[in-house]
Amino acid sequence: MISSIGKTLGLLLAPVLLTLAATQPAQARGYTSTGKCGIYPRLAITSPAGTCVGLIADEAHGLRFPRRVLEIAPGRIWVLDMGNWMPHVGQLIELRLPPDAATAANANTTAKAVEARVLLSKLNYPSGMVRGPDGKVYIGEADKIWRAAVPVLGQTPQPEMLASGLPADGAHLLKELAFAPDGSLYVNMGSATDACRGEDQKQPVPCPERSAAMPRAAVWRMVLQPGPQSVKEFKPFASGLRNSMALAVMPDGPAAGTIWQGENNIDYRDPKQPPEELNLLRAGADYGWPYCIGARQNAQGYEKRFDCSKTEAPHMLWPAHVAPLQMLATPIGSAFGGQLLVAWHGQRAEGQRLVGFARDGKGRPSGQAIQWLSNWDAKPGLRPGGRPTGMAIDHAGRLLVVEDFNRSLLVLMSEAGMAPRPK
Repeated sequence: MISSIGKTLGLLLAPVLLTLAATQPAQARGYTSTGKCGIYPRLAITSPAGTCVGLIADEAHGLRFPRRVLEIAPGRIWVLDMGNWMPHVGQLIELRLPPDAATAANANTTAKAVEARVLLSKLNYPSGMVRGPDGKVYIGEADKIWRAAVPVLGQTPQPEMLASGLPADGAHLLKELAFAPDGSLYVNMGSATDACRGEDQKQPVPCPERSAAMPRAAVWRMVLQPGPQSVKEFKPFASGLRNSMALAVMPDGPAAGTIWQGENNIDYRDPKQPPEELNLLRAGADYGWPYCIGARQNAQGYEKRFDCSKTEAPHMLWPAHVAPLQMLATPIGSAFGGQLLVAWHGQRAEGQRLVGFARDGKGRPSGQAIQWLSNWDAKPGLRPGGRPTGMAIDHAGRLLVVEDFNRSLLVLMSEAGMAPRPK
């Protein structure tokens, strides 16, 4: 059901200022400081020469299961935190960062340097957060999409409902959001199952999830307009996409405006199959789930039951089980040179990292993965295994990264504390 602007969500609690203990040790699931990265504790995570990774916030700031991060103004960071895999325990948290010249409390914590304030509570599996062309922040919960103007410091955001009653059950209920230059908002509507296998263990053709009243395994497109009826249109854009938690739109260059999807593919026990995918989305195109995987190959259970040649081929294949959980298409003039950045959340060998892909002459991602955060395997007493879920670039060009399992907000920057410009 689509509702008009002006209806609030009824989820607001009085803002709560978290009490930060001056002697609180680092609580980010086992990180140990190895010095300083700017004003923040330095972490033993490999990054390009001339850069470092610092710890901005952790459990001491109320982080429990952070999924998305966004700088709303210099020194003001919003973190969207799911809480856990239970409904209505999510929060929107604002972090206030100190000036660059400030000094953190000590080598192991930023508790005295960074303040945290809970802006909204009782959110239902919040996972998508993006700044719209109107300057408002758009947030996707499992069953709804809403937006809010950025309030003055100390005030609470006032949500305006855009869509409610969205599918919020099954295996892939989380919503991801991405804006195109024309103002269209693209939304993940993940599949309810892994491979369309019913309780009877059968895999029907056609898969009923794809033809439901609100089709799943699809990316939907929302067209917005001024006025009280803000949503002009909201319908499927591309189908056959199991779980599009990584969506991005190219901001500039020859491929400006193109929509890209990182596919979290079907769960095989084989550590090398099936590959994850990078897909260039086209209106009305079918990308094959649950019938096809990889380069138009039949998925297990669909051999000789579906013609995969009818589907769109992936633009790029990625290693199996890397689990892309967010993508960020950077401008050509940024410190990341127009790369498509991807958070690989998977716990197997190829995951646990944040990578980038350069653009080719047509403006499309190409080539080998460029390592931005790597060698992020667990080392007891030093660091946990990397679990990046979301990222954003701040006003100075530094990369903010959140991890859900490790309950932390990190920053990648140059040794001098500015944007990372690797040698």
